[in-house]
Amino acid sequence: MSVLLYGGKIYTMDGYTPENGYILIEGNKIIKAGDMDECPDLDCERIDLSGKIVLPGLVDAHSHVGIYEEIINADGEDENEDTDPITPHLRALDAINPKDGAFSEALSAGITTVAVGPGSANPIGGQIAALKTRGGRVDDMIISPCVAMKFALGENPKRVYNEKERSPVTRMATAAIIRETLAKASEYRGKREVDDDCDLDFKLEALLPLLNKNIPAHIHCHRADDIFTAIRIAKEFDIRYTLLHCTEGYMIADELKNDNADAIVGPFLTTRSKPELAAQSRENAARLCKAGIRTAICTDHPESPQDYLMLGAALAAREGMTDEEAFKAVTVYPAELLGLGSRIGSIAAGKDADIVVFDGHPFDTRTKISHVFIDGERVV
Repeated sequence: MSVLLYGGKIYTMDGYTPENGYILIEGNKIIKAGDMDECPDLDCERIDLSGKIVLPGLVDAHSHVGIYEEIINADGEDENEDTDPITPHLRALDAINPKDGAFSEALSAGITTVAVGPGSANPIGGQIAALKTRGGRVDDMIISPCVAMKFALGENPKRVYNEKERSPVTRMATAAIIRETLAKASEYRGKREVDDDCDLDFKLEALLPLLNKNIPAHIHCHRADDIFTAIRIAKEFDIRYTLLHCTEGYMIADELKNDNADAIVGPFLTTRSKPELAAQSRENAARLCKAGIRTAICTDHPESPQDYLMLGAALAAREGMTDEEAFKAVTVYPAELLGLGSRIGSIAAGKDADIVVFDGHPFDTRTKISHVFIDGERVV
């Protein structure tokens, strides 16, 4: 079945923004998008979006929705297996509760895709999943069970394991444990290449996609020194990486650009709740963007509510991002950083028909969302 959305201003995030545009959907895919002057005359369902603003479905590149539930308290806290500092074999997929109310809040806010990962208690925390926000069974919502491997530096591993009186209790130990594990995984990879029957090591096996550059590391780091440690380790083992939070990134933006770093920043709506957030600045995303660094904005839900993702983008625009770059920070850039740019993040032929429609400017707090489509089906 075909559906034609017409009449709205369409931010395709694909280098083209028709003021009076159309999107043709067939099944779960976008078939065409462009200016109304070129709109095909089809006998199909037609939805008038005149006066509205249309974006690709929003993408939250870092959250804990469904794995750290808001209401269930301790029984719903499944993000940190803090009994072992090295847990790359753990999959967020296996802990996500699709009945968590944050999924419906995400939908109402136009968020159609979320990356859900383990927390930052462990130096190596586990596998980050990407899923659509609509559905009753996680298996039907999954886009990819593993888009990245979660790493953490700085205060969190120190604090968690200091309380347990076991390593790591310093930044030195955190980095050393990560290096030791990656070295073992590299050695294990060599053995696997020459002997398929060598003893299976679940933890090291889980790191092979990272070492083979099939997925990146998402490295939790706030302070500038931790950011540089993340880059140092990534270079040593020749792995792809994205800096997660990157709170002091604005202080070292030129150096990050020289290292071709990418960043997922946020959350924006939090207090300076721990020492490594002392230099937190809402200018961070804008200054990274101006330095030429591909920058996505996240909520880190439940640190910031899932439905505040666009508010985070609005704050970034207030501090110097252009509107277009701020839109990209919650659509195409997070999609690319999750390795999903061929499917989501922009309005283009062949992409998933994930679309959000606003009745005013998306950065105006009075604006409401009138339509949300996931895979071509209207869900709001």
